Amino acid sequence: MPGDKNLSFEALYNLTGRVALVTGGGSGIGLMIATGLATNGAKVYISGRRKDVLDKAANSIDEVVKGSLHPLPMDVTDKTSILEALKTIEEKEGKLHILVNNSGQLGPVSTFLNDMSAPEHRDPGVLGRALFDNESFELWADLYRINTFSIFFVTTAFLSLLSKGAEDSKLLQSTVVNVTSISGIMRIAQNHFAYNSGKAASSHLTRLLATEFALKGVPVRVNAVAPGVYATEMTRSTISDPSSCSVEQTNAAGQSIIPIPAARPGTAQEIVGTVIYLVSPAGCYTNGQELVVDGGYLCVNPSSG
Repeated sequence: MPGDKNLSFEALYNLTGRVALVTGGGSGIGLMIATGLATNGAKVYISGRRKDVLDKAANSIDEVVKGSLHPLPMDVTDKTSILEALKTIEEKEGKLHILVNNSGQLGPVSTFLNDMSAPEHRDPGVLGRALFDNESFELWADLYRINTFSIFFVTTAFLSLLSKGAEDSKLLQSTVVNVTSISGIMRIAQNHFAYNSGKAASSHLTRLLATEFALKGVPVRVNAVAPGVYATEMTRSTISDPSSCSVEQTNAAGQSIIPIPAARPGTAQEIVGTVIYLVSPAGCYTNGQELVVDGGYLCVNPSSG
């Protein structure tokens, strides 16, 4: 309606008074998201295993932001650590409105997979044995523990606080955003089968949680964002400076078959804006979805999406 204040930018994306937790929030995409939430008014707890990294991130936030960042050491692969973090937020806040499951690592990589001149490609048997020998059950398990299992255990641990947060607004509810990846949607392995299959599992886990919570009357929405190529710790060897990153460097980082249409890495604004949409009044009618932010990567490369 004309003149409706609820349609103003401030009303649509205002996060003032919201309490958030971002796992893996001390660096990379996690810090981008945490800073974005705080800038728009949220009180954000950033978790990770490296306290020095968390402290540095919390102290570096611009003084003009509406909200704040607070370090919260937590190992998302350890139940005891998760429950200690839960206790801290419960005692300090008594509720939680936003949970961003962002913790992740790259895991085992078989760099020879896409190098067709490598001796491992001599014949199918040699390739198969090279993949078998280069990776291990232990490395795969570690990858899944951080990238996939943690989503289930952190979300279920904080479900009580998220439900209490939902009492503040039946319209908004509380919300979980899982940071997945286009690597879980595409049909190429990018030299890392474990990472890509783990992200695919995380995508489906997002849908499972959203559906089960909805069917059980739990007032918590669950969505995911799937970033494409961004400047993070995982891509640092290829993208040192995103502002001057060449098309060739961008495509090398994404290991795409067809060049990425945007011809550049994604920016903090683009991933943060998507998350803010999902957790704000603008996105409170969105549930069980995975939003892809990839500069057109999946438009031109094989994917299941």
